[in-house]
Amino acid sequence: MNALLVAVLGLAVFALGYRFYSKFIAERIFKLDPNYVTPAHKYKDGVDFVPTNKFVLWGHHFTSVAGAAPILGPAIAVYWGWLPAVLWVVFGTVFAAGVHDFGTLVLSVRNKGQSIGTLAHRLIGQRAKILFLFIILILVLMINAVFAWVISNLFITFPASVVPVFIQIPLALWIGHAVYKKNGKMLVPSLVALAVMYIVAIISSRVEILQIDLVQYLGGENAAGWFGLTSVGTAFFIWIIVLMIYVYIASILPVWKLLQPRDFINSHQLIVGLLILYLGLAFTNPTITAPVTNATTDVSWFPLLFITIACGAISGFHGLVSSGTSSKQLNNETEARFVGYLGAVGEGILALISILAVVTLFSSKTEFLATYSSFTEANGAGLGVFVEGAANLANGLMIPSDISTTIVSIIVVSFAATTLDTSIRLMRYIIAELGMEYKMPVLAKKHVATTIAVLASAALVLLPKGPQGFGSGGYLLWPLFGTANQLLAAISLLLIAVWLKRLGRNYVVVLIPMFFVLVTTMYAMFQQVALQWSWFGSNQNNLLFVFGAIIFVFGIWISITALSALTQNKELPLEDD
Repeated sequence: MNALLVAVLGLAVFALGYRFYSKFIAERIFKLDPNYVTPAHKYKDGVDFVPTNKFVLWGHHFTSVAGAAPILGPAIAVYWGWLPAVLWVVFGTVFAAGVHDFGTLVLSVRNKGQSIGTLAHRLIGQRAKILFLFIILILVLMINAVFAWVISNLFITFPASVVPVFIQIPLALWIGHAVYKKNGKMLVPSLVALAVMYIVAIISSRVEILQIDLVQYLGGENAAGWFGLTSVGTAFFIWIIVLMIYVYIASILPVWKLLQPRDFINSHQLIVGLLILYLGLAFTNPTITAPVTNATTDVSWFPLLFITIACGAISGFHGLVSSGTSSKQLNNETEARFVGYLGAVGEGILALISILAVVTLFSSKTEFLATYSSFTEANGAGLGVFVEGAANLANGLMIPSDISTTIVSIIVVSFAATTLDTSIRLMRYIIAELGMEYKMPVLAKKHVATTIAVLASAALVLLPKGPQGFGSGGYLLWPLFGTANQLLAAISLLLIAVWLKRLGRNYVVVLIPMFFVLVTTMYAMFQQVALQWSWFGSNQNNLLFVFGAIIFVFGIWISITALSALTQNKELPLEDD
């Protein structure tokens, strides 16, 4: 099968979805009002509530949701064949992710910029809100552990990416000051910053002294490190500490100082990266060598395919970003379509090229099946295969392999870091809200809540022991991330449906993807928690069992409560300003 044809068809569906389907939802379902005073204006504080240009906000939103997950999930899911993965990414984006991301953004904007967890109180009751907040807290904690693990390992594997990634921080701070204190424009400075990053990337790929290789500094892979760890374990520990210090600072700064300008740079970086990969696909015109479908015997594609590809088709974390940070920065309500729905489409475009980069890398079907010999092997190989496949496509533009590999790793790290510090910020909000709920106002203090978020995230990624050695927490938790994430998406869609019904509007466009995601997710969670990770399961894992069981029970409880609210005409406290 010709990969370029698959890409053109997929991009055409994305374009039609945004042009027609999102317009229908905006005008007929959500009924966006250009005169509505958004929370960014109503509660403007210069820290979290900041009216923002729609292109800048789209950059923040897009790069916050487009972390490593829309790359990693699809790179693993091709284990069941490239066609099921492509179909779920394309149609899941148009009919599920776009509706979800767009809907949670509008719902939050219409309710003081409050998070989707807080809004559960008004829509389905106080008890459901508390349970929902705990699910969100666990999910965000897992995201922090997983993405910190991914970034640290990429820094170890691709040391040439370290300096270009970290040089972005002072550049973003400079842009933030120039734009918001000097009334400057953000576009040109951000493009200059991106050019500086890539110039440094090219140089660091060739100049060894600029490659921050902690393992080599400690004596090589076989050398002993600190605290009884290996040199690799010590390097991993150091990078985790550095990342936690960074995200602490980044998550408490006003959004205009670092978050917005850095994400705007990253949005250009993503666009450049996508252009390189899609143009590379056009110039190389490769053939897909992976099987169309793969009859696996260890793990069934249903329902796990729809869980493995979360970000890139539909993801509950997107709703946290939409309602947690983006809704507080939306300048005009009509721009919610551009930010929310088009943000989901952008991630779908990234997921599509991720699939094509992987399935065109191998010289034959036999070589693909040797690498993807089992679901376990697919999980371990997916990210590395993508980096190689993406670099292979970039070679079609005559970009040398070492430089293209460094640039691809920088893109992955940049998005993962963006998601990580946004996630820490969201975790701070949740801890503060739970503190107020349980009359512990000390938890609502910014530095207290942030400290708890950072320490808990570091402990989760560092302490559990596993097959990857020291710091296996992120690796161990990855199998649970997909189900928890999809459950959050299903519940968020259910809340949007309740809200639309209360307003007397058509909620079928929300209800259909909600039922599909809810059924597949609960089925997958039951299989994993009861049949795999429990004491009587085929693959006992106490860490996954405890986290999974809590989320599963809370999910059932919330779903029953929300479905009951959906079928009743009883009015619950609801503010639709």
